[in-house]
Amino acid sequence: MPANLTPQYHAAEERYRRARTPEEKEAALHEMLAVIPKHKGTEKLQADIKRRLARLREEKKKKKQAKGFDPFAVEKEGAGQVVLAGYPNCGKSALVGALTRAKVKVTDYPYATSVPVAGMMPYEDTHVQLVDTPPVTPEAIPPGLTGTFKAADALLIVIDAASPECLDQLEGMLQLLQEREVIDLSEEGEIIAPVPFLIVATKCDLPESEENLQLLRELRPDLEIGAVSCHGQGLDQLRRKLFDILGVIRIYGKAPGRPPDKERPFILRKGSTVLDFAEMVHKDFPKRLKSALVWGSARFDGQAVPRDYVLSDGDVVELQL
Repeated sequence: MPANLTPQYHAAEERYRRARTPEEKEAALHEMLAVIPKHKGTEKLQADIKRRLARLREEKKKKKQAKGFDPFAVEKEGAGQVVLAGYPNCGKSALVGALTRAKVKVTDYPYATSVPVAGMMPYEDTHVQLVDTPPVTPEAIPPGLTGTFKAADALLIVIDAASPECLDQLEGMLQLLQEREVIDLSEEGEIIAPVPFLIVATKCDLPESEENLQLLRELRPDLEIGAVSCHGQGLDQLRRKLFDILGVIRIYGKAPGRPPDKERPFILRKGSTVLDFAEMVHKDFPKRLKSALVWGSARFDGQAVPRDYVLSDGDVVELQL
């Protein structure tokens, strides 16, 4: 029997996919359950939604029960949090040091990083938080680090392009993160709220890296593998990709009769509307909002748009209350 899912259900499902916090995921799942057509064709889907809700509640319960300081918990800042993951001596710390001003420990010996270290990467008029982490292998991962990966807005999987084991590093990290239900490489989409990820190969300035990179891309044509050197090569492109994978946009507020505030953009998720922006500016604004004027993505500057108008990165918005 066909499911015949409604537009309201698909909209709630999209909100679930874009959710970044457990609370947002739970709210979207409740809405999906409320609007899904109730008939035999959706029984399995209803059961799946209920399982997801139960798992979210259990995860929240475990977090509440956990007490004391968690050295692996990193408070999010900036436009979003990207956590780095990789084998020992793959170049994670050096990369974070090259992109941020964080005081990372770069050494020739493994396991110099024992707890996560955060730094802020400037990107145009905002910042992205990068988190260096202790190295992992399929045989050993520090307790608590899986939670750091799952809580991230995105992951940057780092491999050493100059290492003869670079393919093993790539396959090992993908398998580990899949098994820990951090990323989802399955065709069925079995993992709840997987973390988006990028793959980057470091040390691409070394002579051994060129042949290794070519081999990696031949063996895994399904994956996009970036190449960087901490001395500058590929870093600008990586900054753009790190911002893009967060799935956010920058919106600039404008008061009537005044120039837009270009100093501090509001950070919203892609797909956000004028109404979402109004709620971020002030919790009471959505009730009073009539329309808005938009400069940027609108057909002409200062065009009046409705409350459900979908905004784009860089838009300037003047709320009409």
